[in-house]
Amino acid sequence: MYIADRWRDYEVLDTGGGEKLERWADIVLRRPDPQVIWPASAPDMWGLADASYERSASGGGQWFFARALPEKWVLRYGELRFYVRPTGFKHTGLFPEQAVNWDWMAGLIRGRMASGVSPVRVLNLFGYTGGATMACAAAGAAVTHVDAAKGMITWAGDNRQLCALPETSGRWIVEDCVKFAAREARRGRTYDAVLLDPPSYGRGPGGEVWKLEDQLFALADVCGRLLSERPLFMLINSYTTGLQPAVLSNILRLTAGNGRSGEVKAREVGLPVTSGGVLPCGASGRWWAND
Repeated sequence: MYIADRWRDYEVLDTGGGEKLERWADIVLRRPDPQVIWPASAPDMWGLADASYERSASGGGQWFFARALPEKWVLRYGELRFYVRPTGFKHTGLFPEQAVNWDWMAGLIRGRMASGVSPVRVLNLFGYTGGATMACAAAGAAVTHVDAAKGMITWAGDNRQLCALPETSGRWIVEDCVKFAAREARRGRTYDAVLLDPPSYGRGPGGEVWKLEDQLFALADVCGRLLSERPLFMLINSYTTGLQPAVLSNILRLTAGNGRSGEVKAREVGLPVTSGGVLPCGASGRWWAND
């Protein structure tokens, strides 16, 4: 399992009963997690929650606040800085487990640049609020960040400024990711690295339906063709419990690894829990070049 265990500003305090108790800097949040099917290890800690997200029987849910919280606050990870806040659908604008992939990608980028290759061109599809984009850009890459939601692009831009990264560190594009990748392939454009962080289900700005199981391989195949003559890596994240790490391995072997010398590895991704154990948070598949 890839475990994101280098956080200082973030912590999973406890898990149990379909929920997780998390510390985001000095604010404690209680959120649902359907994979937590065991009882809490430290029930006395749950009274620390400053806010709780409760699902509705009719769908969706809402936040309940034990005290007034700031509209947004800053979370630090090494040299990186991110704005987080409770959003309407239980999320906070950051997936902390992905820090283990940020470190991996940043290390590969710095290694390539140390060999005299600059800049490393990275395509981040479904870029959300830019966690991976900031990590890659801070390592020296030129990142093309694509997301269908304008609000997420705006949030990513705020994070860029918070990280003190120049505007020239990336391109910020509001578009359906599938259409963008297909158009880049038709134009013959290439990237040294491609990151896919798709949702399990979603809709594009024009109402396009995205369902991971039905469309992931076709998109990964296009992205494999977007890799440059000297590719660096390709990463696929999955939050769909039905897609095992071996599925991601097979997809990467047939796309990024098709005709290229490299390594493929896929594992579950997790976060350490202070009260004990590890919280599973999906899976990541990695392909990287042998050079």
